[in-house]
Amino acid sequence: MMNFEGLDPGLGEYAPSLHGTLEPGLDSTLDPALLQGVELDHDALAVPVSESVHLLEGMYSELHSVAAEVGIPVTAVHFDLQEELLWMGNHRGHASSFFGPTMGRYSSFQVHLTDDIRHIQSMDTGVLFLTKSNLKCLTRGGLIIFDYPMEEGTDMHSLLLTDNNTLLMGGLQNYVAELDLNTVQETQKFTVEVPGVAIMRQSNRFFFCGHTSGKVSLRDLRTFKMEHEFDAFSGSLSDFDVHGNLLAACGFSSRGLNGLSCDRFLMVYDLRMMRAVTPLQVHVDPLFLRFIPTYTSRLAIISQTGQCQFCEPTGLANLADIFHVNTVGQLLMSFDVSSSKQALAFGDSGGCVHLWSSAPEVSFNDYSRETELALPCLVDTLPQLDWNNELVPLSLLPMPLTNTEPLLSDWPSNLVTPSPRRAPPVDPEILRTMKTVGFIGYAPNPRTRPRNQVPYKIKEVELEYDSYNQVPESPIGRDEEPHLYMVPKKYRKVTIKYSKLGLEDFDFKHYNRTLFAGLEPHIPNAYCNCMIQVLYFLEPIRCLVQNHLCQKEFCLACELGFLFHMLDLSRGDPCQASNFLRAFRTIPEASALGLILADSDEQTGKARLGRLIQSWNRFILTQLHQETQEQEGPQAYRGTSSSSLGSSGESVIGRLFGCEVENSSLCRCGKETVRSSLTLLFTMHYPEQSSVDKVQEYDFTEILKKSICLEQSTQAWCENCEKYQPTVQTRNIRCLPDVLVINCEVNSVKEAEFWKAQAEFAFNKALKKEAAEPPKPKEPLPTEWCIDDVLCNVEGLSSDTRAEDLRHVWIPLSMKMCISKAHGLEVCSWPEGEELSAEDEAEGAAVYDLVVTVPHILDARTGGNLVAHIKVGETYHQRKEGVTHQQWYLFNDFLIETIDKTEAAQFDVSWKVPAIIYYAKRNYHSKYDLRIKNPIEASVLLTEASLARKQRKSHATFIPLMVSEMPQAGDLVGLDAEFVTLNQEEAELRSDGTKSTIKPSQMSVARITCVRGQGPNEGVPFIDDYISTQEQVVDYLTQYSGIKPGDLDAKISSKHLTTLKSTYLKLRFLIDTGVRFVGHGLQKDFRVINLLVLKDQVIDTVYLFHMPRKRMISLRFLAWYFLDLNIQSETHDSIEDARTALQLYRKYLELSRGGQDEFRKVLKGLYEKGRKLDWKVPDVDSADGQGSPKGTAVFPSVLGL
Repeated sequence: MMNFEGLDPGLGEYAPSLHGTLEPGLDSTLDPALLQGVELDHDALAVPVSESVHLLEGMYSELHSVAAEVGIPVTAVHFDLQEELLWMGNHRGHASSFFGPTMGRYSSFQVHLTDDIRHIQSMDTGVLFLTKSNLKCLTRGGLIIFDYPMEEGTDMHSLLLTDNNTLLMGGLQNYVAELDLNTVQETQKFTVEVPGVAIMRQSNRFFFCGHTSGKVSLRDLRTFKMEHEFDAFSGSLSDFDVHGNLLAACGFSSRGLNGLSCDRFLMVYDLRMMRAVTPLQVHVDPLFLRFIPTYTSRLAIISQTGQCQFCEPTGLANLADIFHVNTVGQLLMSFDVSSSKQALAFGDSGGCVHLWSSAPEVSFNDYSRETELALPCLVDTLPQLDWNNELVPLSLLPMPLTNTEPLLSDWPSNLVTPSPRRAPPVDPEILRTMKTVGFIGYAPNPRTRPRNQVPYKIKEVELEYDSYNQVPESPIGRDEEPHLYMVPKKYRKVTIKYSKLGLEDFDFKHYNRTLFAGLEPHIPNAYCNCMIQVLYFLEPIRCLVQNHLCQKEFCLACELGFLFHMLDLSRGDPCQASNFLRAFRTIPEASALGLILADSDEQTGKARLGRLIQSWNRFILTQLHQETQEQEGPQAYRGTSSSSLGSSGESVIGRLFGCEVENSSLCRCGKETVRSSLTLLFTMHYPEQSSVDKVQEYDFTEILKKSICLEQSTQAWCENCEKYQPTVQTRNIRCLPDVLVINCEVNSVKEAEFWKAQAEFAFNKALKKEAAEPPKPKEPLPTEWCIDDVLCNVEGLSSDTRAEDLRHVWIPLSMKMCISKAHGLEVCSWPEGEELSAEDEAEGAAVYDLVVTVPHILDARTGGNLVAHIKVGETYHQRKEGVTHQQWYLFNDFLIETIDKTEAAQFDVSWKVPAIIYYAKRNYHSKYDLRIKNPIEASVLLTEASLARKQRKSHATFIPLMVSEMPQAGDLVGLDAEFVTLNQEEAELRSDGTKSTIKPSQMSVARITCVRGQGPNEGVPFIDDYISTQEQVVDYLTQYSGIKPGDLDAKISSKHLTTLKSTYLKLRFLIDTGVRFVGHGLQKDFRVINLLVLKDQVIDTVYLFHMPRKRMISLRFLAWYFLDLNIQSETHDSIEDARTALQLYRKYLELSRGGQDEFRKVLKGLYEKGRKLDWKVPDVDSADGQGSPKGTAVFPSVLGL
């Protein structure tokens, strides 16, 4: 509002002559201090209000009035735009709020010690209070959100919220300040004419600024430049308002030497034609005016003495429309209208706030949120006792403690002696097998109960629970929701908890203490992580895909080879299959088979993962078979020879998994049709069981044989009969595969019940067998037991498998398969440790060992997940750990844990359902060439054509390497990459206000730049590839990446556009060569590109110039501080960033020559300077050297590019 002291000098004194004796009902000599905090009752004042007020529609009448601070003028009133609150601020800087139409006091607090409150504005998070030289934001309860002091000498009068985060402030100075509410910093100043701006309004076309000179200026919403100006009054402006196409203003006219007088003509302007219409004469002296557009565009005109008149801005004023605000002789100082237009608020010079309303049930806003009210003060009182209730405890009566007589709770000492619980008896099996050395006994672990757990029951009872069940972390819901503890912790779905640092402080070692690499689960379609691990731990496939390289952009065999190379290099750190899954999403067959999941299905658990992974298993084997058939053996990416599609009849996949089958169809007419084909896996078929019949007992090998040699009746076309006839179809196999792949097809309750029943039959048979056979006496030495125990932990094998361990086990750990001419296929279980006899080998029999099981984990809380049990072979342990042995592991994304062999075969179908089983021939590796020859050759770095149609040689931003410049081990290469966003981050806001990342944003590399790090062309780029993407980009991040829409589109791009695979091969060649990469923040770059680079090949400037437990420093600040370069001023450029990182590394080497102490001093100076500048590079005039000598002298040859 306006500064009234400047308009009327007498107003600031509040002389008694103005308000002392106008109303006899209020004694002017009464001490105002006695009325502090007293609410004035309008019935006791001089102007009585009838008890039953009949409010006519559209007519306003007084609803309530309250004294905030008696005698202190109310300088600002404001209706809260979010809640049912009315705010007031007074001349002494105090603010109060009142709740609802009853005007109950809600909050009250001091905003400023001395200055008056001139403007109040409510926001969603708090309330803004403007004083002469200060802007303060407080919560509705009075807590400070921010305090923004202004320059000395400012005289602010009004503020205007232009949007949720931007604020304009104007006053009696030659500028209007713009403030960003997020950062609480002034963003810019708009110059205005003296004497400044006292009132501001906004429409969808203009900012309207009212000046004390009597003018109203219309300004552009974007630039704040003046577009039009109305010279409304010759003296001064009092108030104005805008509605639709009308602007109405009231003010003062100049009367020569007599000063200013209130003008009873309102100036009305038509904003369509930008000219004045007929002035409107009113019957009161206008001080405030507002449009109240309920039914028509009515104007409310308020005088300083309390008279209020309504009129139409284009019609004549009517005396009947005048009413009087009962101010008890005080002057009105402030006025506001609620957003619902149902309520008016007036603040007077005596400290009273008056609420007027057009309806008895008034609402300040159309849709107000609920106001948080303070809890009532609860006074401690003694509880009321009901003597008629026998269950009331007498302990509720307070009683004094006496020392004379004992209390009932004082039990005698013989009854309160602690009695420790007896230790449970030692297992007789341990005592039987124990060997004593000195006073220490050694015995093997009989595995009758979980480790480190002792049952509370001392009775000799058989433990009926499953040895893998775990006690839930919380006792809540143990009975109601048994699934909370049915699934052991290691089998549950694992999630990465993201912090502000992303993945840097997440402890993966807690989940994986081995040297094998897990896989991260947050990428779309990562449900297949377990099967990727299965394929990796089959040695022939690992070698096959790493030797494979073809020219197809999206080849799953190539991508698996790149991924397996990272798994080979990793020393326990997790990898991610992002590039493989990206290629997987582009395969049309995968989409047609329904293997590509929507994000919603993956998160909500709607996907039927068991069925899905079996389809994926069939798809990947077929796809790899086709892709490796096309090109067998290592071949250079751009080699001259090329193989025709499918020219090679057999692939390693076909030799490994393939089984030639003979399908016979016999019609009832006697005609038999025989066809041969190659199958890569078999599906289990279970016998039909009616609900009435009791489930029969079957051996797994029996069901497997029937599933392989399948016989079924179906309708088929008979050429002899020339119609569809009932046909018996029979399948027989001609040879045995090296790896037998089985899809279990346990997809319904019926099949799960069958599996469960067969496991129980097998368990009961094992119990009977163990009871019938007495245990073999064995008295080993304690030292031998220690050795056995070590072997047990290492290999996951025990000397004897107890029957108890075979609970839920139906599948054998080993089985013998043989194809004889007389009997066809024969399958039977086989003792695990035994070898075949010479006769069996002569007949072509083979022993198959269980090597992989993939179960589907049913967990109602997380929607379930897939894990893999894998028997890891000797070669893998030899490479990773330098030891030679075999061991079973559980792979659950990035959780890897050793398990016992029986656990791999256990399937409690209530939570662990079998999906896929792999059996492998013993010593099948010997038939395969397991050498890996790196197929990536130096030719990948040579010149290649761009995918972009518009790219020209003149636009080239890099010079490819010459043959003489081929990098050597230890050479420096500057690297930088830019990214775009494919999926936005998913996060939730916790109750304490902190943000928790559920799923990080999915990034894709968009540009990769490599510059030479030495030689005559040092600093010249030799790779500057823009990566073409077929996936939808949701954010190009142009401000940070410099990538613009269209840069990655081959049709319109003018950049050097390549495929991700092409650029990936270039980087892989550089890594394999042994170059050292120099860059800033390379860890994230390599992660998004999906590359694993050894630490000694990475020089990251973000860590070179970093002090422990301090913040990381941006490349821009380091370049400005050390190199006097101003980079990244508008957008990022990867060539500039890569060069700068190289220069910083040279600077680091130079500074390090002085010793560690000197370098530490330099770093301290860097951090001190950064703190002073708030880590922001100061603006540099172009004359001062954005192109400083340091920026161009380092790489002189770059100028010729």
